[in-house]
Amino acid sequence: MEIAVLGGGHGCYAAAADLSQKGHRVRFWRRNLEAFEPVLRSGGVNLIDHKGERSVPIHLVTNVLSEAIKDAQIIVVPLPAFSHGDLFHNLAPLLIDGQIVYLPPGTFGTYILAKAMCSAGNSAKVKLAETGTLPYLARKHSSDTVVVSAYATRLPTGVFPARDTETVLQTLQGIYPVESCEDILSGALMNAGPIIHTPLIIMNAAPLEHFDTWDIHNEGTQSSVRRVTTELDNERIKIRELLGYSAPHFPLADHYDPDRSGEEWMYGRAAHEKLTDSGDWRESIDLKGHRYMLEDARLGLSFLTSISRWLGFSAPIIEGLLAISSIVAERDLYKEGRTFEDLGLSNLKPDELKRILFEGFDSPAESNH
Repeated sequence: MEIAVLGGGHGCYAAAADLSQKGHRVRFWRRNLEAFEPVLRSGGVNLIDHKGERSVPIHLVTNVLSEAIKDAQIIVVPLPAFSHGDLFHNLAPLLIDGQIVYLPPGTFGTYILAKAMCSAGNSAKVKLAETGTLPYLARKHSSDTVVVSAYATRLPTGVFPARDTETVLQTLQGIYPVESCEDILSGALMNAGPIIHTPLIIMNAAPLEHFDTWDIHNEGTQSSVRRVTTELDNERIKIRELLGYSAPHFPLADHYDPDRSGEEWMYGRAAHEKLTDSGDWRESIDLKGHRYMLEDARLGLSFLTSISRWLGFSAPIIEGLLAISSIVAERDLYKEGRTFEDLGLSNLKPDELKRILFEGFDSPAESNH
C-alpha cells in the first residue's frame, strides 16, 4: 500500500522502517530539515531489533507535507498529542476522499483533526482512527537509527465516524494488528501513557532530579508505584464502563503480570521485561519539559479528569496526580489540557455525543459544539 508516515519521533522512525520492510511504499515526512538530513541523504533508516541490524530503504523521504500525503491510502501519525494542533492545521486542507489517518496513540486527536477539516472547509470523505499506544517500543539511537525492543500485538482501535469501523479496520489490518473499539472515545480511553508514565515520573521525582540518568521502568517501578498505577487504571476502566464501553479494557496489570496469567496486553507477553532489558529507557527526564509531563499528564490526565467530571464520577487518583503534576511542572496542566470543555463537548448529553461519534458531523456548525 501507499503509506505516509508523519513526524520525527521514535515511533515515526520505527514505523517508516517497519512498514517499508513489509513491502509498502512509504512516504516519510519530517518538518525539521536539519535533523532529517541524514535520512534525506541516505534514503533510508537503520533498524535494529530481535532480527539484528539492517538498513531499510524508504520509497520517499521528504520535508514537504503535501508531497508525503499525495496518493497515500493510509497516513500514520505516531506523534505526541501536543504536536497535533500545528500539524493538523497544515494537514486538514490537504486530505482527500478515501484516505485513512491513523493516530497511534491519539488522546482523542482524531476528533481534533475532524474539527480542523471542518474549519478548513474540507468536506473530503476521510476516515480517522486512533488507538491507545505506539505500535512499537522504540528509541532512536542516532539521527538515522532506531532500535525496536517490541512490536505491538494488539491495537484496540476506534474509528470516526464509527459507522465505518469495519471497512477501516479491514484496511488497517494490512499494516497493524488492530482490533475493534466502539468509537474513537473508546479508543482514546485505551491510552496507556497517562496511566504508566505519570505515576512513574511523580513517584520517581527525587531520583530523576538527583541522578544524571534513571530508569523509571526498572528501578523506578516498585510495588508501591504499581499499587498507585493499578488504582489509577481502575478509575480509567470505571470511566469506560460508565460510558457503556465493553471489555476488553486492556488493564495495565496484564502488562506487568510476571506469571503471564492475564489477557495478552498490547505489546504481547513479557513486553515489560523486554523494555527494561534493552536499557534504552535509562535516560535523563526533565520533569517540567518531558513528554511524560506535557503529553501524558497535561493532555492525558486532563482528558480523563474532564470526562469523569462530565459523568459526575469521582476520580481522586486521576485528579490528585494531575494536581501534583501541576505543582511539579509549575503550571496549570488542566487549564492547558485537552478537556471536554476545551473541545466544546461538556454541554452535550451522552447520547448526543455517541450520535456524533457514530455518524460524524452533519454540518460544519456541529463541529463547533
